[in-house]
Amino acid sequence: MKIVEIKVMRGPNYWSIRRTKLIQMKLDLQELEQRPTNKIDGFLDRLREMMPSLYTHRCSEGVAGGFFHRVEEGTWMGHVIEHVALEMQTLAGMDTGFGRTRSTGKEGEYHVVFSYMEEDAGVYTAKASVRFCQALVDGQEYDLEKDIQELREIRENTRLGPSTGSIVEVATQRGIPFIRLNKHSLVQLGYGIHQKRIRATIASTTSNIAVDIAGDKEETKNLLESAQIPVPRGSIVRDPESLQDAIDKIGYPIVLKPIDGNHGKGATTNILDWEQALKALEAAQVYSRSVICENFIVGYDFRLLVINHKFICAALRTPAHVVGDGEHTIQHLIDVVNSDPRRGYGHEKVLTQIVVDQFTEKMLNEKGYTVNSIPAKDEIVYLKPTANLSTGGTSTDVTDEVHPSNIFMAERISKIIGLDICGIDIMAPDLREPISQNGGAVLEVNAAPGFRMHVEPSEGLARNVAEPVIDMLFPKSSNGRIPIIAITGTNGKTTTTRLTAHICKHAGYKVGFTTSDGVYIQNELMMTGDCTGPVSAQFVLKDPTVDFAVLECARGGIIRSGLAFRHCDIAIVTNVSADHMGLGGIDTLEKMARVKAVVPETVFPHGYAILNADDDLVYKMHEGLDCNVAFFSMDENNPRIQEHCKNGGIASVFENNYITILKGSWKLRVLKVTDVPLTYGGKAVHNIMNTLPAVLATYLYRNITIEDLRLALQTFIPSAVQTPGRLNLFQFKNFQFLVDYAHNPAGLQLLCDFVNKLDGTPKVGIISGTGDRRDADIIEIGRISGKYFDEIIIRQDKHLRGRTAEEIVGLLIQGINETKKQDIPVEVIINEKEAIMHAYNNAKKGSIITIMADVVAEALSLIKGLKEKEEQI
Repeated sequence: MKIVEIKVMRGPNYWSIRRTKLIQMKLDLQELEQRPTNKIDGFLDRLREMMPSLYTHRCSEGVAGGFFHRVEEGTWMGHVIEHVALEMQTLAGMDTGFGRTRSTGKEGEYHVVFSYMEEDAGVYTAKASVRFCQALVDGQEYDLEKDIQELREIRENTRLGPSTGSIVEVATQRGIPFIRLNKHSLVQLGYGIHQKRIRATIASTTSNIAVDIAGDKEETKNLLESAQIPVPRGSIVRDPESLQDAIDKIGYPIVLKPIDGNHGKGATTNILDWEQALKALEAAQVYSRSVICENFIVGYDFRLLVINHKFICAALRTPAHVVGDGEHTIQHLIDVVNSDPRRGYGHEKVLTQIVVDQFTEKMLNEKGYTVNSIPAKDEIVYLKPTANLSTGGTSTDVTDEVHPSNIFMAERISKIIGLDICGIDIMAPDLREPISQNGGAVLEVNAAPGFRMHVEPSEGLARNVAEPVIDMLFPKSSNGRIPIIAITGTNGKTTTTRLTAHICKHAGYKVGFTTSDGVYIQNELMMTGDCTGPVSAQFVLKDPTVDFAVLECARGGIIRSGLAFRHCDIAIVTNVSADHMGLGGIDTLEKMARVKAVVPETVFPHGYAILNADDDLVYKMHEGLDCNVAFFSMDENNPRIQEHCKNGGIASVFENNYITILKGSWKLRVLKVTDVPLTYGGKAVHNIMNTLPAVLATYLYRNITIEDLRLALQTFIPSAVQTPGRLNLFQFKNFQFLVDYAHNPAGLQLLCDFVNKLDGTPKVGIISGTGDRRDADIIEIGRISGKYFDEIIIRQDKHLRGRTAEEIVGLLIQGINETKKQDIPVEVIINEKEAIMHAYNNAKKGSIITIMADVVAEALSLIKGLKEKEEQI
C-alpha cells in the first residue's frame, strides 16, 4: 500500500458540512486491490487479537460485530484502515466515529476519510493505521501500544487545555465562532470588530496591571493586608541570614515559595526545622532569587473563583496521596489509586494519574519513606506538595457551604487586585464560617486560574464556570459575529465579490473581502495572489477593523481543506461549468456542483442562498437547504422565477433593460443596465449576470437601501483598479487593448460575446491553455478563439501545470483548425510579455487586441506603461 496524499479538512467540506474536522487520505492499495480481506490468510484473527475493541463497530450492518463480519465476508483494505484509524484515536482518549471510504475512480485508489479531534493526532493516525494494517497483512509483529501512547502525547501537546477548552465549548454552544491563533491557548472568540481574545483563563478584558500584581506575591499580600484581608505573616528572604531573621519573627511551621512562582513550583509547606528550611530555600530560588517566608496556616486548601467580580464557586483541593493499609507498599497503593477508571493520562479524564517524580521522592524522603515503604493502616501519605489536579490531586465542590462573609471578601479581593477572572487560594479549617474568625488566611490571588477542578470535580456538583466568562465577554446574548457573504461558482466570482464589497462599503460598512487576486481590508490590498481559500478568509475574519466580510470561495480551497467558517449569512452561487475537471477527484459536472454546494449549505436558517435559476445544477442546489432561498435570472419569464415569486419569494432579474428586484408580485427597478458602468452599456452580458446576485445579496440587509444600491452601481467603474483583470479596456490612439482573466471555455465564450459587440477590426486574440485542464477543455478554447478572432497569438502561462508548452500549443491549434476560418493567422510566442509587445508593435488601426491574462498584475502594468508612454509622446 502507498499513501498518495493526506489532506486535513478544518471546516465544512465536500464530505460533510457538519463534521468539519476530517482527514482525507488518498490511498493506493497496489496489489491489495486484488486481495480483499477474506483472501488474506489469518487477517481477521490477527485483527481481532490486536484490536478486539473493533467489535463495537457496527459498520453498515448496524449491529455490534458488524465490522468484523464485513471483514470475514471480504472487504477492501481502505475500509479496514478507516475503522482502524477511528479506533486508534478512541483508544488514545479521542472518541470519534465518522468515516467514509470511496474510490477515486482510478483502479486501486481510494479516498479514506475519517474524523479527528486533534489535527496532528489525525495525521499521525492516518500513517499509523496504514502501517498497522500492512503488518497484519504481512503477518508481522506490531507495537500498537506505542502508537496509542504517541497519540496520547500528541493530544496533550496540541489540544486546548481544559480551562480554555471549556470556554470555547460554551462559546460554541452560544453560536460564537472561534479561531485558534497559535498552537497553545491563545484563542479568538467572535469575528472582526466584535472579537474578544482569551489565553487560558485570561481574557482581553483582563487588566495587565492586575495580572502583574497577582504575579508578585509580596505585592498582592501587601495590598490585601492593607485592606484588612487576613493573610499569613511573613517577609521576603534572599539568603540564609534573612531567612533566619524571618523565622525568628514568625516561628515554625513555615512556608517558602518563590515570589513570582505559579502552579506550586518551588514551594515547600509545613517546614518544621532549619535543615528543611535551607533545602526549601534552595528549591524556591531555582525559580526566583526572592522568596516569600510566611506562617504555615493549618487547615484545608480551598480555591474560590470570582468572575466579573462575582463569586462563582469554591472547591476543596487535596494533594495526591495514598492511605496506608498496613500491608502494601506505597507503590502498590499508588497503582491501586491509578486503576480508578476516572484517572487517565494528562487531561483525558476527570482525574490525572499519579506519577512518582522528584517531588514525590523528596516528600517521601522527608518522612523517611521510599515507594517500597509500607505505611501504617489509615496513615495518609501525601505525594505532592500542592493540590494541582494535573499532578494527581482531587477536588470537592463546596460552593454551597461558603459563608456570605467569605463570598463578600472574595468579591472584594477581585476588585482590590483588579482581576475580572480571579482564583483565590485560602487555607482554613473550613469555609462555613468567616476565615477571619477561624484562623484561616488568603494565601494567593491567581490570574488565569484553572477551571478543571470546578468543571470536573472529583466529588460534588460540577459548575459551568465558563458560562459567566462568556457572559462577561459577550453580554446581552451577542454572538460576536459580523455579516458574511460567501460567493462561489465557476465564472464571475471575483467581479461579483468586488461589486458586493463596493456596495457594502458605500452603505457605511468597513469591509474585508477576498478575491482571486488578493485580500483587501477597506479597499487596502493586504495580500496578493489567489486568495480564495480558507487562510485568506480567516485573515479577514481575524482583522479587528472589519465589520462586514465578503468572501470569494473557490473550488480549490474547499477541496483542499474546507471552508474557514461554519456559517454564513448569505451565499451566492454564480454558475457551474466545466473547469478544473479531473482535479482532486472531481471528474463530472455533478461532482463539481456538489463542491460548490458546500457554500450554500453553510447558510444560517435565517439567511439566504442566492442561486442562478438559469443554471440547472445551481438551481437544483435549493433542494434540501435549511435556509431561505432567493434566485436570479437573466429572464424575468423564467418559469422557475415566476413560480418562486408567485409563492412570495424574492429574486433579481434582467427586466426591460433594468436590474430589477422581484418581491412576490412587486417589482423594484434598481437601475437601467446602460447606467451601470460595469456592463459597458449593456454589452457585457456576463457582468449583468454578475450584478444581479450582488444587488440581491446586499438588498437583503435592511439598512442597505435602493438608493445605496444605485449610487454604488453607478460608481463601480470597470478598471485596473476596481476590477483588475476583468474587462479592463485600454483605449490607445489607433487601437484598443482588452485584458481579462478568462481561463476556461465558458469564461472565454462570454468574453468573446462581449468583444464581438465592440466596434473595431481586426479582432486579435492572445490566448493560452492551462496545463492541468482536460484535453477537451484546451481544444475548446482553441475552437472558440478560432470562431471569434481574426488573428491569434498563442502564448503560455508561467506555470505549465504538468504539460509541456508544445503539447498545450498543439491542442489549441487543433481546436483552431476545427473552425470554419481555416486561414486565421496564428503565431506562437510563448512569453506573455513578448506576446503583448508583439501585438502592440504590430497593431493595425482600429483593431481590438484581447489578452487572456495569466499574471494579471504584470500584464496590466505593462499595458499601463505603454499607455503612459503614448500619452507622453
